[in-house]
Amino acid sequence: MDSWKNDRIGSAERGENPTVMVKMKSGFAVIGDNQFLPGYCVLLGYPMASSLNELTMAERTQYLTDMTLIGDAIIKTCNPLRINYSILMNLDHYLHAHIEARYDWEPDENKLRPSYFYPKEQRYSKQYEYSEEKYGELKESITKNLLELMKNAGYDMTDD
Repeated sequence: MDSWKNDRIGSAERGENPTVMVKMKSGFAVIGDNQFLPGYCVLLGYPMASSLNELTMAERTQYLTDMTLIGDAIIKTCNPLRINYSILMNLDHYLHAHIEARYDWEPDENKLRPSYFYPKEQRYSKQYEYSEEKYGELKESITKNLLELMKNAGYDMTDD
């Protein structure tokens, strides 16, 4: 059923990954598998690389620009307190950036710490699992804002 998760980038390329919002120059912008912190997105690097350091300077610049455009779209959609960006690659050994909204409604003890300090059972609770029914409108809104921001930034929408 969720076999696309075994090859997130390949399934995005084939149009089989339901979390894809838009193809950007440096990869695929996707909504996160869980929405514990609403608006959580990931930028899957494409073509696949094992790290940011493998990219040329121009490719790195594009990747980081695309990552922040996703952050801007989340800000416009969700009105968070701030955006956290992380490129860890400890579990999945391909370039991908986590783009997380952080909110003033979070408990004080968690506001100053990375989101992974929340208990796993809380972060990955079934109630936050992405589904089109629960989070389709959020995905659509972030996508709409991202496309608008890309256009306003002079992003060439015909050359990806």
